[in-house]
Amino acid sequence: MTTTANSDDSAGRLVIGISGASGVLYGIRLLELLAETPVETHLVITKSAEMALPSECDYKPQDVYALADRHHPIRNVGAAIASGSFQSLGMIVAPCSIRSMSEIATGVTSNLLTRAADVALKERRRLVLMVRETPLHLGHLRTMVAATEIGAIIAPPVPALYTRPENIDAMITQSAARLLDLFGLDLPDTERWQG
Repeated sequence: MTTTANSDDSAGRLVIGISGASGVLYGIRLLELLAETPVETHLVITKSAEMALPSECDYKPQDVYALADRHHPIRNVGAAIASGSFQSLGMIVAPCSIRSMSEIATGVTSNLLTRAADVALKERRRLVLMVRETPLHLGHLRTMVAATEIGAIIAPPVPALYTRPENIDAMITQSAARLLDLFGLDLPDTERWQG
């Protein structure tokens, strides 16, 4: 893995949020990919996401916690990642529910995930929201615009079919790797368009 980030403490940390939308495997795959790098991962996962786990995969909450270097309970708004003095590259929320995106877009946060995202924005750090919903009504679209206007990057999980993925696992890996591209983290297995 190569990185274009600075060599200070911020270059070695990334906050990963997993919220209650369908697609918890995207967040899990991010943690798995980052485990092979020197990047320190800080995880916060919502109760709704924990409830989605048995519907979508064989992971238990403790299994997901163990993938991160540090797990922060959702109600611990006093955690390090809730402070602007916590140096990091930024944060990815994957998947990002409409509710979480709405809290982030308005700055009215109710838990550690949305507070950490708010901190990323106020500190002018990169915040990537893998919004997982379809179809979208006008309220969703306006909220996406509001989040973008305050600095978030909206990055829905759209598969790159030019890679001719052999299975869902390959599609999830490619989508997760593309999110890491947004932080200057270049993973060797990322498939790229060759023209």
